Amino acid sequence: MGRLLGISLVILSLVAGWYWSAYRTFLQTPLELPREGLVLNVEPGTNLKRLTRELADQGVLSHADYLYWHARWKKLAHRIRAGEYLVPAGTTPPALLELLIRGKTVSYTLTLLEGWNFKQVLAAVRNNKVLKHETQGLDAEQIMERIGRPGIHPEGRFFPETYAFPRGTTDVDFLKRAFAKMEQELDAAWEGRNQDTIMVKSKGEALILASIIEKETGVPEERPQIAGVFNRRLRIGMKLQTDPTVIYGMGDQYKGNIRRSDLRTDTPYNTYVHRGLTPTPICMPGRAALDAALNPQDGKSLYFVSRGDGTHVFSATLEQHNAAVRKYQLKK
Repeated sequence: MGRLLGISLVILSLVAGWYWSAYRTFLQTPLELPREGLVLNVEPGTNLKRLTRELADQGVLSHADYLYWHARWKKLAHRIRAGEYLVPAGTTPPALLELLIRGKTVSYTLTLLEGWNFKQVLAAVRNNKVLKHETQGLDAEQIMERIGRPGIHPEGRFFPETYAFPRGTTDVDFLKRAFAKMEQELDAAWEGRNQDTIMVKSKGEALILASIIEKETGVPEERPQIAGVFNRRLRIGMKLQTDPTVIYGMGDQYKGNIRRSDLRTDTPYNTYVHRGLTPTPICMPGRAALDAALNPQDGKSLYFVSRGDGTHVFSATLEQHNAAVRKYQLKK
């Protein structure tokens, strides 16, 4: 019996040693992955045991139980996070476990451009195939209610920027984030305002003016000058007379050209007809336009006209302005 027991202990020691050696080799051996890596999608509610079985069935893991029990031993089995992961070639089982625990998922981006209106924002969001869509069929008012901003007009309220997000992010969460970012940037710009010169009396008015500036020029150094023109016109009660507001008021009727009759058409956004600012912003302004609206450049100019190359000629008198129009617009 003693000899049999001794033999049994030797065999158990050999088996245990073999398993220990295989386990150590398993931990140090990279997973069977393609050269470009593997996109691994961990659905919410997936536990590690099920995941390791699926990876073993795919030939990625050589031993599903080894990784599962390794995680149990380290008390990590219940800490994996759902999401989409890029597992690079050369990843070992412990490194895979760490990736799943850290929740470092694949990140996607969507860019909202300066000068876009809300219709363009929605088109970009709804055409994105990574976002989870929850606003399909909702109108603008319902969307604002869904993101927790009922009663607020959506135009100009989302900050133009490139946003990164993981797969499964909802369009509601995306819009919430862009809305919050605009509030943050507007607050910061408002804190830096020139209180002695600006005519806008609230952050809402600043956002409207910034949106008009954004649509008037794409030349950064001109924004404060254009802001100065609009600020002086507001001070003396002169109509802003800016084409982008007319275009916005025309909506789908705008076909690429403004006629004289369009300048006389009474819409709430026609600044050739109405004095002061438009009822709402007309697009999403960037931070530079926000800063310009709240820090307009000093001067005497009340007019500006496009040179046709993206820049403008600024004039202090109507006579000077008409001369610039003849030179650059009428080519006379």
